[in-house]
Amino acid sequence: MAGRMSGGNYRSAKSGQYVTEAHGKSHQRTTVRETPGKSGSTGGSYRSAISGRFVTAKYGKANPKTTVREK
Repeated sequence: MAGRMSGGNYRSAKSGQYVTEAHGKSHQRTTVRETPGKSGSTGGSYRSAISGRFVTAKYGKANPKTTVREK
């Protein structure tokens, strides 16, 4: 899988697909870096690609190009 590295993966907010580290670093406003951690679901939460913080479902649905839905 593209973007697989020991420090984490990058995922595009536009497509939801994993991207390379180089792409993630050069497109920081539209990618989210996911770091490895304990397994478990976030329950379908939305995360902002810009701030890296969780946002409301309403905000996530209204801004699909800059948010990622985490399942």
